[in-house]
Amino acid sequence: MNPVASPHFVFSVPEPVGVVALIAPQGGALLGLVSALGPILIGGNACVAIASEKQPLSSITFAEVCAAGDVPPGVVAILTGHRRELLPHVAGHKDVDAVVYGGDDREEWKTIQSEASRNVKRAIRPAADSRTLYRIMDTQEVKTIWHPVGF
Repeated sequence: MNPVASPHFVFSVPEPVGVVALIAPQGGALLGLVSALGPILIGGNACVAIASEKQPLSSITFAEVCAAGDVPPGVVAILTGHRRELLPHVAGHKDVDAVVYGGDDREEWKTIQSEASRNVKRAIRPAADSRTLYRIMDTQEVKTIWHPVGF
């Protein structure tokens, strides 16, 4: 609740962005994917993830676990392939609302920023030392609601 000087209740509520593209880090295939995917899913978003190009097997196995578990269909989609080919398409897709980049390659980051700016979406590059809990708000939008009182 936000204090205001007028006769209103003002609420600010975080809401999911929608579909988030995740470019998983190359190192630590499963740990890198899960630690980047956690804050996105906890926030209520759907995710399209590009798995590690060097070690995709654990990501594919994780996708099978999601399909066999209680994760609803379509909430997690994991793509494998060459990152240089997939990045422009995923980052520039009109149905993707935000892009989270977990790598450290400057050329890939420039490609993501360029493609994301074409249709005005968030390009997020979390700091390596940031804690997972605090990254949940990176993929949230804060909606503010004004409600009159006493009319």
